Amino acid sequence: MENPEQRDQDKTLICDPTQINATQENEKIIEWEDFGHELARLWSLTSALKEANEKKLNLQEKLQYFIQVKTESLTRLNELEEMRERLVARKVMMGNMSTRCKVATEDAKKQEKMLSAELRSWLVAGTSLSVARKRLQESNRTLNEKRGYIKLKNMQRKLRARQQYMISQVSLLYPVKSLVGPAQEEELESYPSSSRLGNSSVSKPINCGTLTILGLHLTMRPFTKMSFFTDKKEVQKSATALGYVAHAVSLIASYLQVPLRYPLRLGGSCSYVNDNVPPAGPTTLDLSWKTPLSATVKPVEFPLFLKGQDTTRAAYAIFLLSKDIEQLLNFIGEDSLGPRHLVANLKELLRRVQSSEFIDTS
Repeated sequence: MENPEQRDQDKTLICDPTQINATQENEKIIEWEDFGHELARLWSLTSALKEANEKKLNLQEKLQYFIQVKTESLTRLNELEEMRERLVARKVMMGNMSTRCKVATEDAKKQEKMLSAELRSWLVAGTSLSVARKRLQESNRTLNEKRGYIKLKNMQRKLRARQQYMISQVSLLYPVKSLVGPAQEEELESYPSSSRLGNSSVSKPINCGTLTILGLHLTMRPFTKMSFFTDKKEVQKSATALGYVAHAVSLIASYLQVPLRYPLRLGGSCSYVNDNVPPAGPTTLDLSWKTPLSATVKPVEFPLFLKGQDTTRAAYAIFLLSKDIEQLLNFIGEDSLGPRHLVANLKELLRRVQSSEFIDTS
């Protein structure tokens, strides 16, 4: 079967006169004997040309197919690369999500533990509250009965008797005695009259004799007239006596369950009195009611001894100690003899607690 292109070429050769002339010029005269060989040669060349054209067409089709396959493979590779990138991004996102999930799980476990602990504490508090409520109801029922008030009074008497016994032991531990003699000294000769906590009016001296605590006499002369010639033994004895008084006051306050307005830091002859001084910035009215006292009050210590200390601070410490004794006297319904009479107030406190009126006080 002839090729259509070859037919078109033959037609153009026949129709075109220039080509005919060129063909005539290039004509070759072939002998009859060689005509058969030439015809066979031309026939073989024609067949070879046809086969070459067919192979060319096949190669073109195969090349086109290969190009198409290559294009599709490149497209697939691009798609696979994009999918791989998406997969890597998904893996990173899943890793981040798993990390966040682990952190959230740990936080949830911690919160669960905290909530369970709080729940247990609330359950315990609720149980103790219910028990306390039942006891309160029972106590109210007991008090509402005829014998309830009598029972309460008996319990109060027992409590006061116990307090009286414990404070009597303090009296035996630190006995306060009065030595009457020709030379009687006033206990506290001078205090700052313009103190912010004390009364500005000066109390009159009360003649109580010379009072001693555990055999030591407390004199205020070194605290007001300290000099180079002051007797060191007298200073040490006064500091020791003040340590005795501070210890006795601390024990009595604990037995009476009275929190001292000016807390004591016991140290024998080197004891201190704490004064809660408000801050110098805002006033007390400007402070929020939600602010705790420990955050707004700064405690200041004042020494109950003179060794290496300022005499004014030591005298003010004795004044604060006398105010603590006055607080205890007011608690049991007695008045103070004045801030100048430290040992006398302590003696009056011990005497009043050890009397029978203390137990009968409602």
